Amino acid sequence: MSKIALIAGASGLVGSYCLDYLLQSDRYEKVICVTRRAIANSSPKLQQVIADTNNLTEKLNHIKADDVYCCIGTTIKKAGSQEAFKLVDFTYVKILAEQTRFNGATSFAVVSSIGADAGSSNFYLRTKGEMENTVKVCAFSKTIILRPSMLLGPRNEFRFGEAVGKVFMKNFSFLFAGKLKRYKAIEATQVAKALINYTQKDFAGVKVVENDEILDC
Repeated sequence: MSKIALIAGASGLVGSYCLDYLLQSDRYEKVICVTRRAIANSSPKLQQVIADTNNLTEKLNHIKADDVYCCIGTTIKKAGSQEAFKLVDFTYVKILAEQTRFNGATSFAVVSSIGADAGSSNFYLRTKGEMENTVKVCAFSKTIILRPSMLLGPRNEFRFGEAVGKVFMKNFSFLFAGKLKRYKAIEATQVAKALINYTQKDFAGVKVVENDEILDC
């Protein structure tokens, strides 16, 4: 039976690939994309819902979907402050999870980060950990949390530090074997595929997928 998928964060690196795979999948008869700006895609399966900071809850209120894919994410530098970063990476995700669960969604797959920990002294990792905890509390039938390492792929904006890191990761990827595999850089396409693959697996409860498992997916 065909289902309905909902994706948030489809304009980002992982989200853009995830949206393409969802639209290609025979599993879904419709894909609802919640986005701040319209996406240039003419697929007849795609329904776009434009939402912003002021009306996200309202826009989600009457949306029904079976599987939810959350690729929302930014950086503190891009957001402009820790508060603005937390609004995107925690509050938006929290609203999305709570509202879609209330509306009957049965699965929620979200991109987090390697090292996410609500008890961390690092603000970024602590926020990601807090996000994971609030998603778990929603008690979807199936919750998938992916914790990728550095993402590889073309971004819309240039990040100098990340660019340097990517060069190192690509040239010295052979060093990341054994226990270090969990830190190996990963293609955004692999993360997007893993989101969908794990959603289709037969299990119940919460599945936290570390970077080395995503690489093998």
